[in-house]
Amino acid sequence: MKEGRVGLVVRAASTGCRHHFRKMSSIVEKVGKQHPRIAVCQLTSSADKEENFSVCRSLIEKAKSQGVQMVFLPECFDYIGESIKQSLEQSESLDGHLVSKYKGIAKELQIWLSLGGFHQKNTDQFVKNTHIIINSDGHVVTTYEKIHMFDADIKGLRLHESDYTTPGKCIKPPVVTPVGKVGLGICYDLRFPELALILARQGAELLTYPSAFMEPTGIAHWESLLRSRAIESQCYVIAAAQVGRHNKKRSSYGHAMVIDPWGTVIAECSKGIGLCTAEINMDLLHDVRLEMPVWHHRRNDLYNQIYSFSTENTTVDEQETYKFGHIDIPSSQVFLNTPFSFAFVNIKPVLPGHVLICPKPVVSSFSEVSDEHTSDLWCTARKVGDVVKKHFNGTSLTFAIQDGLEAGQSVKHVHVHVIPRFAGDFSENDDIYRKLQEKPVQGKTLKLKTTEEMEAEARVLRTYFT
Repeated sequence: MKEGRVGLVVRAASTGCRHHFRKMSSIVEKVGKQHPRIAVCQLTSSADKEENFSVCRSLIEKAKSQGVQMVFLPECFDYIGESIKQSLEQSESLDGHLVSKYKGIAKELQIWLSLGGFHQKNTDQFVKNTHIIINSDGHVVTTYEKIHMFDADIKGLRLHESDYTTPGKCIKPPVVTPVGKVGLGICYDLRFPELALILARQGAELLTYPSAFMEPTGIAHWESLLRSRAIESQCYVIAAAQVGRHNKKRSSYGHAMVIDPWGTVIAECSKGIGLCTAEINMDLLHDVRLEMPVWHHRRNDLYNQIYSFSTENTTVDEQETYKFGHIDIPSSQVFLNTPFSFAFVNIKPVLPGHVLICPKPVVSSFSEVSDEHTSDLWCTARKVGDVVKKHFNGTSLTFAIQDGLEAGQSVKHVHVHVIPRFAGDFSENDDIYRKLQEKPVQGKTLKLKTTEEMEAEARVLRTYFT
C-alpha cells in the first residue's frame, strides 16, 4: 500500500519568525481547546556574560507576555568565548551566580526554562556542556551532560569540543513538564538517531536540541536532521539556536524551529535575535502514532533492540516505595533506579553483597518481561555486579533467576539475584542454589538484616552510581 495523507500547509510571516500551520486530514480540532505554548529563542551570544543574560531575560519576559509555559534557550546561552582559555575561565558551577539568576527569573515569572548548553565548571582544564531544566518554582529538576563531542575540521574551521569538554556518561530519562515529557539532547547529539529513539521509548513527547550549528553544516543538514528526528521518533522537536557572528573566528547558522511529530516545521525564527512560539498539541501526537504505528512494526528479531539504561541514581527517591510483588520496598533500601528497573539490598543475603534487581512492572514470569525491559534489566545487572564485586572484594559473580515455584521463586515478581562469590564460600559450588531456596524450619530462624543495616548498605552502594 502506498503511504499518503491529505494535508494543507500555510506559511505566514510574523515578527522575528515564520509559522507553518498544517492540518491533518483525520484531526478535528476541538473548539476552544487550549494547548500548552512554548517559545524557542535565537541568540547571538558573545563573550560578555552580562549582555547575554540581559538579552535572554528580555526574550523570556516577551515569551511570558505571549502566554508561554516554557522557554527554550540555545547552546552557549551563557557565552561563547573567543578562546578555549576564556571558555574555561568564565565557566561556573550549577550553584553559581548565573544559574541562580535564571532560577530567580523562572520563579518570578512562574515559567519553566530549558537552558541548553551551559558551561559547567569541571576542572581547570575541562568543562561540561550541560542542559539544565528549571521549573516555575525556581528549582533545577534535571540536568543532562552532552554525550557526543563535536570534533571536526570543516572547510578550514577546526572545532574540537573534546579538547576542553568532558563528555557525559548517561542518557537522562525524559522530564515531566507543563508542555509534555521532554527528552534532552544538545546540538551534535542531533546526528545520532539512537538517542532520539531511546528517549522516545522512555516516554518522551518532545525532544529538544539547543544548538550552535556552524553555517556550512547548518545550510546542508540542519532542517533535514531535525525533521528526521521528529518523523522517526514521532515526537515534537524543539531546536533553539545561535545565529550570526559571535567573534572573528565563529558564526552560527540560526533558524531556530519547532517541528511537529508528522515532520512539519510549525514555527521558525528568521534572521537575527528573536523567538518563535508554537502550540504543543498532544491530540496530534497521539493521532500520528496511531495512524503510523511504527513502534509496533519494528523487527527486533532481525536487528538489535534499542534499549535504554541510565547509571544515574538521582531519582531513587522520586517515589516513597517500590513494588516487589506484594512487598513495598522503601526507597531508602533502593540504590539504583533506571527507566525500567530498580536495584535494592536483600533482607536475606546468602553471602555479603547479595542484592536483587527487578523490572518495574510486577510480572511473575520471565517470559512476560518485554524486550526493552529485559535489555535494561541485564544491563543493570552487569553494572550492579561490577559494583558489588568491587565493594565486597569478591572474586567472581553468580547471577540467578528463579522463574516459577518449582525453581524456588518465593515472591511472584521476576528478580535477578546478583551475588559476589569468594574462594571457599561453599564446599560445593551448586550449594548456593540450595541456599537461595532455604526456608525457615521448626526451631530455627533465618538471620535477617535489620532496617538500619539495609539502609546503611543502600547509602554506600548509591555512591557508586553518582
